[in-house]
Amino acid sequence: MSRLTTREIAVAAVFTALTAVSAFVAVPVGSVPFTLQVYVVLLTGLVLGARIGVLSVLAYLILGLVTPVYAGGASGLGALFGPTGGYLLGFLGAVIVSGLIAGTGEQTLPRLLVAGLAGLVPIYALGATWLALQLDLTAAAAVATGVVPFVWLDVLKAVAAALTARALVSLPLGLLAATRRGR
Repeated sequence: MSRLTTREIAVAAVFTALTAVSAFVAVPVGSVPFTLQVYVVLLTGLVLGARIGVLSVLAYLILGLVTPVYAGGASGLGALFGPTGGYLLGFLGAVIVSGLIAGTGEQTLPRLLVAGLAGLVPIYALGATWLALQLDLTAAAAVATGVVPFVWLDVLKAVAAALTARALVSLPLGLLAATRRGR
């Protein structure tokens, strides 16, 4: 594994900050709030790739232990391991899945769309499982509560993330997605 460059760390930090800011756009929907975090997390994986994306999301999760940057201004171990904790931990899986799929070839819009949609799977899988354990729900009830109300919104977020990523990596900004291939 190669060492991280200063630029990679800086870009990861920018996406960590974007994730934190996106958590403040929160609309309560039952036990799990609707936020823009999924959009930013998927964008992180699509633009930064799995390796740097994980660094960014880990930094966000650690930051949330001491600073109120989780959805609704929550923070601490109680928030990380509360009912929505599985969704937060699912962000790690999302950047890995979306980053790996996006990074396997040319970054066409169809590839980015598939990568973004696939990134939703670990968020839902970990989120609904953790929600069921925390609230003593059946699997069906956890899916009905923590997945079904969000699917159409999250699909829109995945599409928006793919469109944004495609635009960003095509610009001459020197973003990692355009240069990380072959590493």
